[in-house]
Amino acid sequence: MSYFLVSVLQSFLPVALLLGLSWTARKTPLVRPMVLLSLIGFFGGSFTATHLPDSQQWALWFTGLQIALILLFLLNQFTSGSRSGYVWQFILVLVASLRWGKTPNLGAITATDVINTELLLNISAVIAGMIIVAFAGALLATCVRQVRTLRWPLLLLLALLLLAPLSGELMLALMKLQVLELTKSLLSYVAKVTNANGLINYFCGGLLLLTALVYLLKVVIPRRRARAEPRPIEHRKAVAHYQNSRRVLVMTLVLAVIAAGSQLYWDKIASQPPRLSEALPVTLNADGLVHIPIEHVKDGKLHRFVWVADDGKAVRFFVINRYPDKLRLGVVFDACLLCGDQGYVMEGNQVICVACDVRIFIPSIGKPGGCNPVPIEEWDMTATDLVISKKSLESGLNYFSTIITLEVTDPVDGSKLTNTKAEHRYNYAGKTYFFSSAANYEAFRDTPEKFIKEGE
Repeated sequence: MSYFLVSVLQSFLPVALLLGLSWTARKTPLVRPMVLLSLIGFFGGSFTATHLPDSQQWALWFTGLQIALILLFLLNQFTSGSRSGYVWQFILVLVASLRWGKTPNLGAITATDVINTELLLNISAVIAGMIIVAFAGALLATCVRQVRTLRWPLLLLLALLLLAPLSGELMLALMKLQVLELTKSLLSYVAKVTNANGLINYFCGGLLLLTALVYLLKVVIPRRRARAEPRPIEHRKAVAHYQNSRRVLVMTLVLAVIAAGSQLYWDKIASQPPRLSEALPVTLNADGLVHIPIEHVKDGKLHRFVWVADDGKAVRFFVINRYPDKLRLGVVFDACLLCGDQGYVMEGNQVICVACDVRIFIPSIGKPGGCNPVPIEEWDMTATDLVISKKSLESGLNYFSTIITLEVTDPVDGSKLTNTKAEHRYNYAGKTYFFSSAANYEAFRDTPEKFIKEGE
């Protein structure tokens, strides 16, 4: 739900603010044609976007068209006709809808062909976003009608906010079509301005906050003082004006917080992948086996462990009791052949692949195939312990990429170094040795038994 709310605000909020500013120099529009034109533009643009080509030629043409429309819109602000206001209302909503409809993740509005809770929540987020956008445009217009000096600075700032990423998209399309030379400086500019799309809601929230501050100083505070009017009729009018302006101020502040806060929530919380629970370190016992008490892993929860090999490679695995009414352990690596080592999390009674969000059927854990975690072979259970051999854990080394920094000893001269900085290493008798110099490495490689103490 958060994604669709944020995407609607990113696509439509700056446009709504521009339109609100446009109407401040015109006669107050009628609600019915405004709503009708906006709905036609929204649904028409969203539907058309799904049938547009994905070619670079189209991207170039559409980006150029958007830049031209924004510049024409600014020029039109020197006129005050209501008819042109309605025309721009339709055009800008239509173009914003075309951009929103091309959002790659829009298809995730539902994962099924039936009406379900996910679909209803996501549609509700879209509707809520459009309501917020409409109110933001109307409130900005209300404020600026009473503080005229804000109109052109806000118009230019919002136009720049839209033009900056569009200029990057235009350059990128020209470079892909080999019209512009691909250079490091151009690529740097394109990356910076196109990534600024994620800042749109912060920027719009900041503009609303700035407008509210100026409105407070120029309108609300003077009207508050005007309540001291001694004549009864004028006093009641002054009180009513003050109360109205105060409501406008509060609603503008609320919308500023919603715009910036929803983006902040998405950036810091909702868009972040699930965090893996802490992995409990395990080591080999004297018998060369890892022992895990069955009592600790039979509760049906996901229990994550990590074993660190001699070379510092961290091998994660987890154990879960697959059935609530009997002991049937699943012992698997915290990785899969399809998605890599991003791991699995447990939410409620579901085990979920972090990489692709697939829900894993818990009784199937421990069986190969699909997005199931890779099974660990040759583990055993005693009356009290789950037992896993070193060989079984080593079979998972290739599934993981995390290297733990360890202090190691050069077996030739006894010097201390770390595994991550050692340039020379050699595997002998199932163990990895690290060396501080090429000479030590060659000496060990030639006669390793000379440097290994008995029992190592």
